[in-house]
Amino acid sequence: MSFLKRERSTLAEFMPGLDEALAKLPLMEMEKPGSAALSLFRKAGGPGLLIPARFGGRGATPLQVIHVQRALAARSPSLAIATTMHHFSVASVIGLAELDPERVAEILALIAGQNLLMASGFAEGRSGVSVLWSGMQVKRVPGGLVINGSKKPCSLAASMDLFTAGVLVPTESGMPHFAVIAIPANTAGLERKPFWGTSILGGAESDEVILREAYVPDEQAFYYSNENPALLELSFLWFEMVITVSYLGVASALVERVLNAAKGTATERTRLAIEIEGAATALEGIARAMMAGESGNDALAQVLFVRYAAQAAIGRITALAAELLGGMAFICSSDVGYLLAATTALAFHPPSRLSLTDALDAYLSGQRLNMS
Repeated sequence: MSFLKRERSTLAEFMPGLDEALAKLPLMEMEKPGSAALSLFRKAGGPGLLIPARFGGRGATPLQVIHVQRALAARSPSLAIATTMHHFSVASVIGLAELDPERVAEILALIAGQNLLMASGFAEGRSGVSVLWSGMQVKRVPGGLVINGSKKPCSLAASMDLFTAGVLVPTESGMPHFAVIAIPANTAGLERKPFWGTSILGGAESDEVILREAYVPDEQAFYYSNENPALLELSFLWFEMVITVSYLGVASALVERVLNAAKGTATERTRLAIEIEGAATALEGIARAMMAGESGNDALAQVLFVRYAAQAAIGRITALAAELLGGMAFICSSDVGYLLAATTALAFHPPSRLSLTDALDAYLSGQRLNMS
């Protein structure tokens, strides 16, 4: 069968044996906190997937990344969602390479060499501020920063080696400077607290991470240029692309079950393939555009259009797939109901479609897309 063949071949290229290992594990076991999926991902070298080869990483292209992520999501939704947050954090650091090449090279080599996982404290989506800002309070002190606040939910809360977050650092001019902090998980003042109250995507370890008077040395803070918003936009471009393909991968798991069981008619099965491969191809278009050097505000708008279109398609795909699989498949196993529920969470990742309606409408009228 050719369905998902390309995606699984790409996964095998970068992480040999991982797909087979995941396929042996029951879905509901992988979706629980503390499952073996994250450990298998780490052992396979997954944390270095985006990191360029010159820093010791796997050097995957955006196109290869979305193929890998779709394949992972078709096995374990929680694994795909958790690793999306890691990849987003890595992309945010990579985006700083031109501004702070030596320190960026050092941290990327550390992540790739030791297969470290980075939790993401970004994407709060608060009204009036950047979705990349964590909302944490920052004080300048000699030699560094003192940070207070929390991120909830924060995927990889239990398994993370490093915690990253976007913070606004006060300056003498009164204009805060946006920075990314990257601190060890054992930093004094960093605490974890249970938060995730549903079994859906429980394996992503999305609990609360709290910073109480946590000291962050200057060498662990990476500053973006206030004059170059394109770097921030590139980080968010990565996030939207990878999170969308991850949920498309979850939907792919349901479609694959329909195809394997030859449920429904040829017309119905083909309809599923048209919907899901059409959405996948649109995401591949975003990846190819990134590889051609496209980024910035227009690229960000395009990925959001693709995300919301895919979001709607996923709803149609999963509803039809579950219907074709039938009541007995739903009753006799938790898998179908679980996958169906898990796909709905894409709508909850910032920025929501409803929150950006006015901004996208203004963009279509020729204005810059403003995601604040």
